[in-house]
Amino acid sequence: MQLTYLFVLSAVILTGAYFTYGKYVFKKFKITNDNITPSHRLNDGVDYIPSKPIVVLGHHFASIAGAGPIVGPIIAITFGWIPAVIWILLGGIFFGAVHDLGSMVASLRNDGKSIGVIIQNNIGKSGKRLFILFSFSTLILIIAVFADIIAKTFINNPGVASASILFILLAVAFGFVNKRSAHKKSAFAIITVMGVILMYFFVYVGMQIPFALEYQSWIYVLLAYAFIASVAPVSMLLQPRDYLNSFLLYGLILAAVIGVFVANPTIVMDTEIHVSSETLGFIFPVLFVTIACGAISGFHSLVASGTTSKQIDREEDVKLVGYGGMLIESFLAIISVGAVIVLSRSDYMTRLADQGPVPLFADGLGAIISAMGVNQTFAVGFVALTVSAFALTTLDTCTRLARFTLQEYFEDVTHPVGKKISQNRYLSTFVVVVLSVVLLQSGGFSTLWPIFGSANQLLAALALLTISVWLIRKKVNPTFVTIPMFFMFTVTLSSLGLFAWNNFRQESYTLSVIAAILFVLSFALIFLAKKSLTKELKPTEMAKS
Repeated sequence: MQLTYLFVLSAVILTGAYFTYGKYVFKKFKITNDNITPSHRLNDGVDYIPSKPIVVLGHHFASIAGAGPIVGPIIAITFGWIPAVIWILLGGIFFGAVHDLGSMVASLRNDGKSIGVIIQNNIGKSGKRLFILFSFSTLILIIAVFADIIAKTFINNPGVASASILFILLAVAFGFVNKRSAHKKSAFAIITVMGVILMYFFVYVGMQIPFALEYQSWIYVLLAYAFIASVAPVSMLLQPRDYLNSFLLYGLILAAVIGVFVANPTIVMDTEIHVSSETLGFIFPVLFVTIACGAISGFHSLVASGTTSKQIDREEDVKLVGYGGMLIESFLAIISVGAVIVLSRSDYMTRLADQGPVPLFADGLGAIISAMGVNQTFAVGFVALTVSAFALTTLDTCTRLARFTLQEYFEDVTHPVGKKISQNRYLSTFVVVVLSVVLLQSGGFSTLWPIFGSANQLLAALALLTISVWLIRKKVNPTFVTIPMFFMFTVTLSSLGLFAWNNFRQESYTLSVIAAILFVLSFALIFLAKKSLTKELKPTEMAKS
């Protein structure tokens, strides 16, 4: 079978789903431009800023993508590429896109607030505090891990560091010019073209002028940048950088598709399904935890209800940004699968163990792109740089999300310190950065990271639970959300149970205890959701009797 067939079939399925099931979900959420979005009602010029849908899509896609739809699918091919492809397509259409769109719409209807506040409004304050503590801890872990990854990447590839710095300067200039020329209709298209051309030019320039620092220096530089990106108006740095960077991924996807049509490679890997793996365990629940970005990822709910919802101009823009953004990511995950299934299974297993998923992806896709006449070394370097660039996007977005989360946690408190944290974005961001530094310096992030996969999918299950309760309160049949919710709870609770037991046997008691705590957290929030709905339904039942 030719890889071209897989790409075409996947593209047709995902595009068809956008115009069919996406339309159905759109109607279920009763999305209409008659509703004034928070970006207009609460426009503060910092976090709430109405923006063009293509710009918000760029921010959202760049924030949710990163290395996730590359690393997860490539590792999961250990179980066979057929189940990986099926989960990516079904998960993306019926799980992930519904989850992302639902989180975004629920946030829009709740003043652009996060899932934590939506839990408070529909389940209760205790539920909000539990969820925010969990999501905030997860975000601090992500910030620490990605600061470490980026610092090491910059040390190993100083040219990537130079290109990243140039990207940031370009983003600031783009944001400034865009704001000054907003009244001119054709200006945005012109500066976008110029910005994208300069961005690709900076890829080349950055490689020619490598910039080197020591590890600790990079950590401080990166977290200082994250601080600035968190407190600066979103239209000044975060949004334009993500928008321009998204064209790196669009370019990668386009190059991959053209390369596949030109090279027309054959799928060499066999279609055998392996129900277990010595390194990963059983296909259930591991496959559904390993492939998160590309199918469904709880982190997306934090982005959708955090930064993205505050930038939506018209409510109907969420179909492109929320549902469409997820399906684009699913196609990127399919490309990731395609980049390695041109190898035999034995070659794949050997190279995965020796190289890791990102270099394996870069080599595989670079070889395909080189069929267009591009130098293979340059193609491999471009793929690797694109993946690295999005790690920085994850870092700055997560810092801003952690700031939102911390402010929302303290917004109801009367204690003066808590009040200051909730009202002062500089102080709340400082707390986020300090906690990230502490976790980095202690080395605890490397100990905790293995549980991230299960914790991330638990976020997805809890977000779907929140959306379901919100829909029930709105008298909307939530079946299209509850089915994915029940499945994700089954996956995450199974995964956490196995994780806790396996780590207990290996005497990794810290991870075992954390898994057990998350297991209990799940049932606590389920109980609170059931309790809140029972209270609401009782008066109705009494009235009927």
